[in-house]
Amino acid sequence: MGLWLYNLLLPIYLLVAFPGLLMKMRRRGGYRGQFMQRFASYRDDLLSNDRSWWIHAVSVGEVMVAIKLIDEIRVQRPQQRLILSTTSSTGYATAKERMQGKGEVIYNPLDVLGVVHRALTKLQPELMILMESEIWPNLITLAHKRGIPVVIANARLSARSHRRYRKARRMIAPTLNRLTAIFVQDMADLARWESIGVQPRKLHHMGSIKFDPASLAAPNERLQKELSLIQDHCWGAIPGKQVLLLGSSHTGEELQIAKVYQALRNDFPQLRLILVPRHFERAKEVTAELQDLGLRVTRRSQCHAAVNGESVLLVDSTGELRAWYGLADIAIIGKSFLGGGGQNPVEAILESKPVVFGPQMQNFELMVRSLIAVDGARQVDSMGGLEWQLREWLDDPGTAKEVATRGRASLASHSGATQRTLEKLLAIVEDSASFL
Repeated sequence: MGLWLYNLLLPIYLLVAFPGLLMKMRRRGGYRGQFMQRFASYRDDLLSNDRSWWIHAVSVGEVMVAIKLIDEIRVQRPQQRLILSTTSSTGYATAKERMQGKGEVIYNPLDVLGVVHRALTKLQPELMILMESEIWPNLITLAHKRGIPVVIANARLSARSHRRYRKARRMIAPTLNRLTAIFVQDMADLARWESIGVQPRKLHHMGSIKFDPASLAAPNERLQKELSLIQDHCWGAIPGKQVLLLGSSHTGEELQIAKVYQALRNDFPQLRLILVPRHFERAKEVTAELQDLGLRVTRRSQCHAAVNGESVLLVDSTGELRAWYGLADIAIIGKSFLGGGGQNPVEAILESKPVVFGPQMQNFELMVRSLIAVDGARQVDSMGGLEWQLREWLDDPGTAKEVATRGRASLASHSGATQRTLEKLLAIVEDSASFL
């Protein structure tokens, strides 16, 4: 019943959404050249008789997690053919950059029966790995019918998604139980997946690949040096400089944080602000908002000559967030004040920065709970609370450093998650009949 209804409504949704998709393609670029891949039309050199592992991610965040797993696969199975698919144009660009020499990159096919059938026939995957929270009913169902194991790796289930899936349990449970396995990040998530109808034998606690210190690549020193020079061009030499960074911000948050920054500057004249919007194409809009506040704004793409001013540095590029965190003193997590659900704080924590976020961190509630339990990050409920917290850390950097240290240590429970995930994937491939 659930799959029948899904296939009835999906074409209607796609027709309604198509104009918006065209506008997004035009605004973001980088999509049109490979648009037909969404309909499973591929270059001849993508087709092969070699059995591939097909890994699907959505956008930049999931792609970066997938790359960590791919790097581990390359160590243990260097000849394994890999295909990484993604949905967003920014995810595709990141995947192309990071996958050089590691495998092929494509756009994910639409989850329409005929398209999925064609994609599976052409790509011939031996194993399918969906990253984090990707549930595509037709892809899962048709792969299952062909005897192809399908796994959700680094699986997460937010409270919001959990409530939605529970309401639709009768429709979604059959699709979920066609999955070969679900590798969950947190023990507390096991009960959530069971409550929406997943058979317990399909659930395996692995920890988080994203938070796995054992598989972390070293920070990109070349990029950090480049960004440090951009800072110098933007601000010049400032004795005792302290840098706030708002990462992955959403509409309205830049303006609110800028007002807090203005208030703090009265007591901390050496303070500087970096804004990294989640969607870089909003740079023009954000610039106008800040200029209306009377702030000078320098965009990262335009900061090639010395400015030596007190401007806010606005990052209008993508894929550099962790490197920017490495140059900050305090990290503020975006989408946690106005966007709803929060963005991932792990990159800032791994850079040993004190992290503060707003009340809306539902997408990472389990991680937030564990961080707060050890005072490894701070959560505030308003802009007034944020200003108070920032003042405490700016006045007492030692306390801020202690919070950062505890936050970094809290990630240790995820150590080895990438290796455990790969070991289970190898077991599934070698004895898939026992898992299906």
